[in-house]
Amino acid sequence: MISSVAAAAVAFVFALLCTPFAARTLVKLRAGQPIRDVNPEAHQVKRGTPTMGGLVFVIGTVLAYMVGHLVMNVLPDAQIVPPGPTMTGFVLLGLMVFCGGIGFVDDFLKVTKKNTAGLSGRWKLVLQLAVGTGFGVVALGFPSTAGLSVGSTRLSFVREISWLDVGTVGAVVVFIAIVMASTNAVNLTDGLDGLATGTSIVVLSAYGLISFWQYQHWCADPAANAAICYEARDPLETALVAGAAAGALLGFLWWNTSPARIIMGDTGSMALGGLIAGEAVATRTVLLLPILAGLFVIITMSRIIQYTSYKTTKRRVFRLSPLHHHFEMVGWHEVTIVTRFWIIAGAGVVAALGLFYGEFLGRLP
Repeated sequence: MISSVAAAAVAFVFALLCTPFAARTLVKLRAGQPIRDVNPEAHQVKRGTPTMGGLVFVIGTVLAYMVGHLVMNVLPDAQIVPPGPTMTGFVLLGLMVFCGGIGFVDDFLKVTKKNTAGLSGRWKLVLQLAVGTGFGVVALGFPSTAGLSVGSTRLSFVREISWLDVGTVGAVVVFIAIVMASTNAVNLTDGLDGLATGTSIVVLSAYGLISFWQYQHWCADPAANAAICYEARDPLETALVAGAAAGALLGFLWWNTSPARIIMGDTGSMALGGLIAGEAVATRTVLLLPILAGLFVIITMSRIIQYTSYKTTKRRVFRLSPLHHHFEMVGWHEVTIVTRFWIIAGAGVVAALGLFYGEFLGRLP
């Protein structure tokens, strides 16, 4: 746990100090955010705000992860934790970096072309499919000495469900679906200052708590109770990465709240989506993810409902989608929307943690 706290602290300080420098640099490079004409009128003041700020917390997370391992190696935890970076860390950070790379290409095209087109939807899906497939294969292969891989062929809720074995190919397909759903969900949520950042902090903090609890009751520990222990491959590693990312986002949020001095862009939102997907797989909580990340699901569903309704009936359910833009159109202030949506995100996390801990209590004699 100390290593996760140290990583979070390092990431927080890095993002807090480096974000304003990144904002000034991006302004000099004319990397300003284009704004769609269909967006609410209040968004026009955001035109030109430096984008691609996600680079700051992606770099901060990777650096803090390294620091966390330096701390881990001098702690008693090192007795039962594999020395050095693990395959779990590679998959989690790899998803964050590569999904962020897709977003970076999108942001770069928007900035250079001075419009909101960016990377076409088809190419985004192709690249997400490629990243999901690559890391899905890695996650299902390369088992540890205990025979555990980062992912599993069984679907999971708060643990693996023994009778829901989808096989290796099915597990890779599920992995791809989670990555694509998560990256696009966070991307849709990133429409108001601080909304996606704050929500991601809450979700990743929850994964830090889940991972640490799994580590405290880890089957790899000789003293663990077999009836209640968890068989996740590297729970301390997932806690370390989640803590580092949450810390980096907290430092970034200082500058990203309304009025934002910098925007994370697709670089940041897709990186966060990839990481959250990886955390769900590595902690064996795949089917818990829709509850834990409930706000992301709600916002994504508002987009799907709007699209389906318009295509089938030529009528719109919302004044504008995703959902946060609808509330802007009906007169809610941006800060009010963000604050209330954070509350909804927190409620989803509390419900998910309650289910996770409740299942544990149900196993106690």
